[in-house]
Amino acid sequence: MKTEQITLDHGSGGEASRELVETVFLRRLRNDFLDQMDDSAIIHLFDHNLAMTTDSYVVDPIFFPGGNIGSLSIHGTVNDLSMQGAKPLFLTFGLILEEGFPLKDLGKIIDSAAIASEEAGIKIVAGDTKVVPKGNADKIFINTAGIGIIPEGVDVSSGNARAGDLVIINGDIGDHGLAILTRREGLSFHTPLESDSASLNSLVDLVLGESKKIHVLRDPTRGGVATALNEIAVQSGVGIQIFEANLPISTPARAASEILGLDPLYLANEGKCLIIAPPTDAPLILSSMKQHRHGKRAAIIGEITSEPVGRVLLKTIIGGNRILAMLTGEQLPRIC
Repeated sequence: MKTEQITLDHGSGGEASRELVETVFLRRLRNDFLDQMDDSAIIHLFDHNLAMTTDSYVVDPIFFPGGNIGSLSIHGTVNDLSMQGAKPLFLTFGLILEEGFPLKDLGKIIDSAAIASEEAGIKIVAGDTKVVPKGNADKIFINTAGIGIIPEGVDVSSGNARAGDLVIINGDIGDHGLAILTRREGLSFHTPLESDSASLNSLVDLVLGESKKIHVLRDPTRGGVATALNEIAVQSGVGIQIFEANLPISTPARAASEILGLDPLYLANEGKCLIIAPPTDAPLILSSMKQHRHGKRAAIIGEITSEPVGRVLLKTIIGGNRILAMLTGEQLPRIC
């Protein structure tokens, strides 16, 4: 480790997060499931492949344009399962509450979680609540665990990308990170920014029904698209070329990023997925995604290359190549 203490950077989802996982957690807890470094573990049980995941939510502010910590916790858990191609079934819902937290706000959060779970078709089957003295937590933290069934023949791990594959994303990037930042800092723009927080299991079901050749599914949350692609490149032992001209970025997000000096490729998303598939199937996948409410702005943004292994390159609008490294430093703490 490069430091002797935990810093906010370790929660960024970027290079420091990966270093923490590999040098502290994997070194002590290593097993075949954790070694895969996917967001969900695949467990073979009772003649089925099950996906199992856990996540914690400490987002600040807890209410933001497009959602709140309650709906976000459901969406994030569902999406972690969906990125293994699983059909989400059940989840647990644990709360850590700060003394003095308003019951009215708690009710709004639970209502949002209930609506989000019903929309995603996943049942909250167990939970837990703890209360800590005022000042020992920041309002509310949520922990979830989820489980789902992976259909036979589906294998979409981040280690499956192959040279020649195309990279698809289902819509505009960076909206969640910017919505959190603007609300947290009290910034306002002529066109308001909203989080893209959403459950993507119905979109994943649609594309898996269209193509049996999808190699990778991945949601670019903390660390954004650039960091997720770097992880795929390392796990698959390939290079990735992204085309700046093809990146879907909304006009408000592009303007806000330029004003604030942020790169949308490193901003968090909570309703986006990267799909890597062979060029024979990519047009059909893209067409089907555009028919879904969470895929209307879908685009092919890049391709998998044989070299440079473990690297992501961005072909800029003016024709040059820029290395897209994994996120270093904390662009925005407590994003989810």
